[in-house]
Amino acid sequence: MPLAEHLRELRNRLAKALLAIVLVTVGAAFFYNEIINFFTEPVLKSVGCAKSFEEIAASARDEQPCAQITINGLLTPFTLALKVSLMAGVVLASPVWLYQLWSFVAPGLHRHERKYAYAFVATGFPLFLAGGYFAYRVLPTTAKVLIEFTPYAVDNLLPLDDLLDLVTRMVIVFGLSFELPLLLIMLNFTGALTGKRMLGWWRGMVMGITLFAALATPSTDPLTMMALAGPIWILYFLAVGVSLFNDRRRRRLEAMGPADDEASDLDLTPEDIGEAEPVSARPALPEQASTDRVNGYDDVT
Repeated sequence: MPLAEHLRELRNRLAKALLAIVLVTVGAAFFYNEIINFFTEPVLKSVGCAKSFEEIAASARDEQPCAQITINGLLTPFTLALKVSLMAGVVLASPVWLYQLWSFVAPGLHRHERKYAYAFVATGFPLFLAGGYFAYRVLPTTAKVLIEFTPYAVDNLLPLDDLLDLVTRMVIVFGLSFELPLLLIMLNFTGALTGKRMLGWWRGMVMGITLFAALATPSTDPLTMMALAGPIWILYFLAVGVSLFNDRRRRRLEAMGPADDEASDLDLTPEDIGEAEPVSARPALPEQASTDRVNGYDDVT
């Protein structure tokens, strides 16, 4: 298609994606309280201040610090509702806008490239969900450890918008950490990284993943840290195995030649054509038989 048609199609795809996000955002606004409770309930169960008299007495005996979730300002509840609804709209409408993005990009890909893209999307989305689930499960323990730094006899007021930002960051960080093996496989499929080199990094990768798990889960319990580091270790070595298999498959395909929808490599090696023939040895051009002009010219040139 010409450039104008591509721009018109891009405009239509973006309009459909934005319309889907707006519709889902409006629908999520009606479930604003349920979404807030879903994210704050684990933290409240872990570090929330007691409400009943028996719980107050028990917490006083244990001398455990607690936090109370608050909202500051008159417009904060409204802006927070818009923020939460928009976040839910972008996440829940992701199948629509991802499909629109794929429909715009797919016609320019080869057959095997489309096959790889399907595999990456089908693998990357569950991996991101798994990382987000781990973040949601680790969040109560993280909040309990952090709240213990509160000085004695000092009230800890936790703004709700700060809590939601913390939850969002943890979900994104954990989700992207689970995408590391997929990124390594993509680099291998593009030829930028070999499986043999990835295998040589295994000591450094194990140490780096362990340090990341220790920082992301500030708990003294080693089981919590291993619960995050273990799956990433397994995914890393699976990525190494897939890359080694792909390297062997690539060598076999290169020996077979290009695919049906790919052009073969051009041989640009110059060939020896011998010495040039002198001008005197070349035959002369025939003389013009008449003086009539041919196509505007008065000779054979």
